[in-house]
Amino acid sequence: MKVLNIKSLITIILGSLLLASCTSITAENEKLAIAKLNDRAAAQLPVENMEKGRTYLSVYSHIYTNSQHRIHELTATISLRNVNLEDTIYIAKADFYNTEGQLIKRFLDHAIFIAPMETFEMVIEETDNSGGSGANFIFDWLKNQSSADPLFEGVMISTTGQQGLSFTTQGKRIN
Repeated sequence: MKVLNIKSLITIILGSLLLASCTSITAENEKLAIAKLNDRAAAQLPVENMEKGRTYLSVYSHIYTNSQHRIHELTATISLRNVNLEDTIYIAKADFYNTEGQLIKRFLDHAIFIAPMETFEMVIEETDNSGGSGANFIFDWLKNQSSADPLFEGVMISTTGQQGLSFTTQGKRIN
């Protein structure tokens, strides 16, 4: 039987505590995200004189490193930005798809509003690699006809030790 020295035992205990704290933080973040969405609920969409649009945003849950058999998992921050100084925009749909084009998650149960110059964010955690390397979002939105389109961006990041990588993607209007 192998006997652990005190340093190994402390490392195991601290690692277990860190893992437990990360799990509870993730659950707490999910609760906060749901509350944040509910606070943004649009009571009624003002469809009169509103222009509808649809935007595609590519997102990477992981990328390949060295070969297609070795991946590097990423955290993705999805930013929904209202670039208008005076007009509110409305997001009616935020659907997340995987590499195979299958719907993974509907982020919205109801339409939300984004106030002028405000940014609303969603996070795909590093441990969630369900999207794969070809993940994407489809957003349906409404805006005043004279307003600028909303801006959708993805920021993917990962850090290991002293190394890190990050890159961004921008949405493309498809309708």
